[in-house]
Amino acid sequence: MANRYARSDRSPKPLGAAKLDELALAYVARFATSRAKLTRYLSRKIRESEWVDEIDAMAACEAIAGRMERLGFLDDRQYAAMRAGAMTRRGLGVRQVKAQLFVDGIAPGDSEDALSEAEDKALASAIGFARRRRFGPFAMRAADDPAMRERQVAAFARAGHSLALARRILAVAPGDEDALATLDAEAALD
Repeated sequence: MANRYARSDRSPKPLGAAKLDELALAYVARFATSRAKLTRYLSRKIRESEWVDEIDAMAACEAIAGRMERLGFLDDRQYAAMRAGAMTRRGLGVRQVKAQLFVDGIAPGDSEDALSEAEDKALASAIGFARRRRFGPFAMRAADDPAMRERQVAAFARAGHSLALARRILAVAPGDEDALATLDAEAALD
């Protein structure tokens, strides 16, 4: 009977361009990704393995990423729009969206449309954030404590919203249906 606690063989597995291409295809089939994220994934696989092909490993990464882009499996503009839309719907602000697109390796030219869309929906996103966190008009009772109010403003800032927008939403008292309706109407117009 085999010992189930025995260490497995952790020696680096050989990796060539053909296997790297298979890994890339499986990755783009499973995840929506950007060109930079795919390249990072492939270079990590190369570091974890033993490269056995005669061509340069990093050149193979770039060639595979370019091929995936030409085939339509990668589209940084579409990825940026999808990612920014999902983050905005979750209640995150423009600064947070911009930071995440930068981390994902999206070029500024490819993220322009997505960021402008996030800016257009900033108020709706901030209202959604306040609703989820039960801040401002969605609180059970008014936050009269200045320290509590500043913590709420800080939460808005961490989520990527502007301080002016946070203070504007937090100024609406809980139960003030008219002010909340005005905010909702403005958010719908954005």
